[in-house]
Amino acid sequence: MPSSLSKPFWGEATSYLNFCKEDYAITRYVAEFINTLSSLAFVAYGVYGLSKPGYNGQTRARLLSYSGLIGVGLCSASYHMTLKYHTQMSDELSMHLLTTPMVYRLLTFKSSPQRTKVVAVLLTILFTVVMVTHMAMDEFLLHAATFGLAVYVIATRTLKLIFQQVPDEHIRKNLRNIALFGCFNFAFGYFVWLLDGWLCSPLTWMKHSAGLPLAFSLELHGWWHIFTCIGGYVGVALVDALTSGQVREDPIHHLAWPVSSVARLLAGANAAPSRNRFAHQKLNLPQSSLEET
Repeated sequence: MPSSLSKPFWGEATSYLNFCKEDYAITRYVAEFINTLSSLAFVAYGVYGLSKPGYNGQTRARLLSYSGLIGVGLCSASYHMTLKYHTQMSDELSMHLLTTPMVYRLLTFKSSPQRTKVVAVLLTILFTVVMVTHMAMDEFLLHAATFGLAVYVIATRTLKLIFQQVPDEHIRKNLRNIALFGCFNFAFGYFVWLLDGWLCSPLTWMKHSAGLPLAFSLELHGWWHIFTCIGGYVGVALVDALTSGQVREDPIHHLAWPVSSVARLLAGANAAPSRNRFAHQKLNLPQSSLEET
């Protein structure tokens, strides 16, 4: 940027985390351009989720969950745009505001009123302790560990509920595939996040060599946002469906891209062997004859 335009609009960065980015490289109004832009994917998925019809008795809960996705996107975008300490805290706070209600829904599903109250109190205490400690002491490990634990609880409980709450075998397989796809996005996104830190110097050199707009594709932290966003949306959508009661309708057609496309692809791959076995039984042919045909 010309020196007359390079003075940051938001002033000096005060956040204690600064990723492998050249700050204010695109515009003086946005510190990390791609990180800010990719954060808005959370907003898009949250708005999409709210635009779809809900399940019986889940209006308030699903509003909170999808609003949590929107909140994560807005807080993350404000953080990467300004690189201020208070926006960083809001970004990390929003992550727990998304996962904590989801953990509550999963742990209290079909529970007694007494257990529901106990879980609510314990989660509130844990949430308060983690965030006060994190903001007062600039302590990152507790925040990261509790967020990772929340994601683990959501993933394992969701997979368990799929087998408990879905009577139809075909729908159950589809939901399981969607859940595993969400877990893959979370895991791969974390791997990309690690690479962004480990390979900072060669990545920066490659960005300068490639030039714009190709350099944007090497912004790995932005890709982490995208993959994590897809995983988060899958989690919210599945928790919303499973805690509404027994799932009797395949939700594939109501899911956002690329989740819906991947789900259809996996469903088609699973259906092909079933059709072959059906033909084999109907014609009463040996398997070898069917394969030759």
